[in-house]
Amino acid sequence: MGSIARSSPQMCRKMSQFVPKDQDVIIIELGAGDGAITEHILARMTKNSKLLAFEINPELFEVLQEINDPRLIPINDGAENLPKYMEAHKIEGIDIAISAIPFLVLPEELMNEILIKVKDSLRIGGIFTQMHYATTLKSVYQNLFGNIDAFFVPLNIPPGYVFKCIKQ
Repeated sequence: MGSIARSSPQMCRKMSQFVPKDQDVIIIELGAGDGAITEHILARMTKNSKLLAFEINPELFEVLQEINDPRLIPINDGAENLPKYMEAHKIEGIDIAISAIPFLVLPEELMNEILIKVKDSLRIGGIFTQMHYATTLKSVYQNLFGNIDAFFVPLNIPPGYVFKCIKQ
């Protein structure tokens, strides 16, 4: 886990706010944890949208699996294996990627591998959002996607940022 507390409702709303309520989309959630953000994503999704939620921690994955929603596909595997699951579920492109992976604690090589696979999987115009507690990696996302919007979320423990990038 990359956090000392569950994401606040304010952080969950900011992370999920780019999910359209009136359009069928394919979404991936990376580092789904116990489903705090997942629940907010599902609340915004249309009935024909799909959410692939990746979580590597077995205990958190058990909690995630308790969410009873046919649109949710929980995956107990690393985000670097995204292409394998896209193929298995016959998904050609992702519309939205929502990540709470604590990239600051991962080896740089793994972080880059995941981010490149996410970018390659996103459709043109697709949205990537990433939660952080510092702006340290902001330039990484800026360099990869060529654009970034940053949003500060003070009502979270600890306060944090949401970065939003659009694949050009």
